[in-house]
Amino acid sequence: MVPVVNAPAPVVAVGDDVLAPSQLLRIRVALFLAGFATFSLLYSVQPLLPEFARTFGVGAAASSLPLSLATGALAIAIFCAGAVSENLGRRGLMFLSITLAALLNLIAAWLPHWGALVTVRTLSGLALGGVPAVAMVYLAEELPAAKLGAATGLYVAGNAFGGMTGRIVMSVLTDHYGWRTALSALSVFGLLCAIGFVLLLPPSRHFVRRHGLNLGFHLRAWGGHLRDRHLPWLFAVPFLLMGCFVSVYNYAGFRLGGPEFGLSQSQIGLIFGAYVFGIVSSSVAGAASDRFGRGPVVLAGAVCAMAGMLLTLAHVLGLVIGGIVLLTIGFFIAHSAASAWVGRLGGAHRSHAASLYLLAYYVGSSLIGSISGAFWEHGGWPALSAFCLALLALALVAAQVLRQGAEDARPGQAGRAATQRQPSSQ
Repeated sequence: MVPVVNAPAPVVAVGDDVLAPSQLLRIRVALFLAGFATFSLLYSVQPLLPEFARTFGVGAAASSLPLSLATGALAIAIFCAGAVSENLGRRGLMFLSITLAALLNLIAAWLPHWGALVTVRTLSGLALGGVPAVAMVYLAEELPAAKLGAATGLYVAGNAFGGMTGRIVMSVLTDHYGWRTALSALSVFGLLCAIGFVLLLPPSRHFVRRHGLNLGFHLRAWGGHLRDRHLPWLFAVPFLLMGCFVSVYNYAGFRLGGPEFGLSQSQIGLIFGAYVFGIVSSSVAGAASDRFGRGPVVLAGAVCAMAGMLLTLAHVLGLVIGGIVLLTIGFFIAHSAASAWVGRLGGAHRSHAASLYLLAYYVGSSLIGSISGAFWEHGGWPALSAFCLALLALALVAAQVLRQGAEDARPGQAGRAATQRQPSSQ
């Protein structure tokens, strides 16, 4: 780089301080790595569900347990991790979460018994809870509102890239070396991401450690958000959207590898390349939500996902793949915009709002992801599609209600309402 005399680098204002472009870049890259590691580790087993069914002699719905129970445990951990981070800090908790989850995933790869594999995968999901609960809070604390949507979009893009890469790599490596070796390799890469994350992410500049916060404090904060007239509608959106999204990807492999299409494991894995469109759309949606508002972007994403779901009902492979692509684009558009909405409405207790948002997100993945297996087993893809379309329709209603009531709400309104019901933590 050639220095420019008398032309200092621009800075981003954050409160009374400034954030240099290099620091902004480090934050974005570090959170991208955190999102990548989280989703690649969590969803690395998703393309392996047919392999689990064959190896351990379990049904399609039961084969989803290493994923569903991990996401369920993640939901519980997220609910607590946001509160824990108020005492321990954001950066260290995220690093510890990624490292421990990667090590547990590595152990799970070589366990011979189904029950043991499911148990360790559940613990891995529990360990991962420190990342998604804290990442959005860190961004909201360290970045100005004008930069929050774009940065959140990049974090979600890291989620998408991790999910895509993990699934594709797992599928290809499984075809050549077996699923145990593939899962081990991905776990080691997760450890490398953890190291890169902690080296890149600057220490928090605006985090204020809160000492002596008891359970009552956290319950009042969560209760204040749940009694808010806007936030429960926001929490319904990720529950429904993620439930539909993970259901499609859980059982698409059974359909695509079955008699109708007869694809190999590597070919099925390439379907997860649709995540490329999720990476692009989440970044664009984050910036668009800063410009046009969260409501219209969430609605657009939900409508796009419904169109994609309808397209998967076709019996032509190209149309089914196109439908999965549209569903992926719609999901990431809606999720990126809704995630940024948490920082806007969460107010002084953003970590508690984020934990509730992500609790709904991962409970949707765990609960609906397993329930939908029964629709696949008993009614095939038409029954699964009808179930998912119903979920998307409900998400559309929730987003519309939220848009009408909360789009013009002042930032922090919900958080201030909760604060008024709580003693000072300082």
